Order: sequence, then C-alpha cells, then structure tokens
Amino acid sequence: MILTDREIQNSLAAGLFDLTPRPPPEAYSSTSVDLTLSPKIRVFREDDVAGLTKSIDPTVPGFDIINLIKKLTDVQEIPTSGYLLQSHKLLLAWTAETIDLKDHCRIGARIEGKSSLARVGLGVHVTAPIIHTGFKAQIQLEIINHGPLPICLKAGMRICQLIFEQTLGMPDKAYKGQFLGQTAS
Repeated sequence: MILTDREIQNSLAAGLFDLTPRPPPEAYSSTSVDLTLSPKIRVFREDDVAGLTKSIDPTVPGFDIINLIKKLTDVQEIPTSGYLLQSHKLLLAWTAETIDLKDHCRIGARIEGKSSLARVGLGVHVTAPIIHTGFKAQIQLEIINHGPLPICLKAGMRICQLIFEQTLGMPDKAYKGQFLGQTAS
C-alpha cells in the first residue's frame, strides 16, 4: 500500500521514519515527496589512451564496489552555474536529504525519477529503486543522460521522488548493507 502525502507527513510527525532536512510543503504530491540534489557528485574519469581497454568483473573474489568507485571517479562540487551532464554519460550523486527508515517501522520506500526530467532523457537510478527498512543515509543516485543534449544539474534542484510503501509485517533483518550511513563524498 502506497502512502499518500497526508500519511507521509503523519508518519514523519509520529517518528515512524525521518527525512532530514524536512521537505517543504510544495515538495509533496499525492503519493510521493520530491528530494533534492546534493552539491557533491562523483564524475567518472575519462581515459584517452590508445589501445587501453578496461572492464569490470564483479564476480572476482573480494570485489569491492565502494573502493572501485573511488578509484574510477573524482568528487566534484556542483558549481552555482550548474554541472552540464553530457549525453550518454553517467555520474553518481546523492540526495541532499538523509532518510531514516527505522528498524521498527513497517515502511519501505522506493526512489523514482521525475517525469519532467525523464522526458528530456534524465534517469536518476539505473536499477536500484528500493530503500530498505533500517536504511539511514543520503540516497545515492546513478544519474545518466539518455537524451541528445547536455542537461544542467544544479545543487538543490528537485531530482527525484520518494514513494513510501507499507510492508506486510516487520522484517526479521533490517538493512545492514554496505551503503548504510553513506554520505555525499
């Protein structure tokens, strides 16, 4: 069951989960709340070496996605004029808001793109929309420009929407994965 704007706000007031900072009233739609873009992004480095080929093999024992991302990307601050995401390029970003889906709540969430941005080619998550009960952190976004033109990204812009869903019961295991407590860095 998807929570309405009223139920999202009531659940926040009751402390079932938290969003910090709290979104302003205009961020809510009937069944979601808009989240905004943090000023920090991770941009993939470009290697222009003739004959160089790379690949990623996630099946290698000891594969560590966090360290791999740190080796392949640079942290950048989005300038006030914005960051131009070129066509067919991927970057990593975060929401400015931190979400806390407390272990005891019967709520999960899902991150989705905004249709107004999707219509110009911007995708905000590749395949990972689920925010598990027990998750507490900023939400990392995999932003890709599928469109034909560069798209200007600015810190604080509404970048995605969060949809809350009531779960059937409470989980035996709350989220304790590698992205717990992640921050924009």
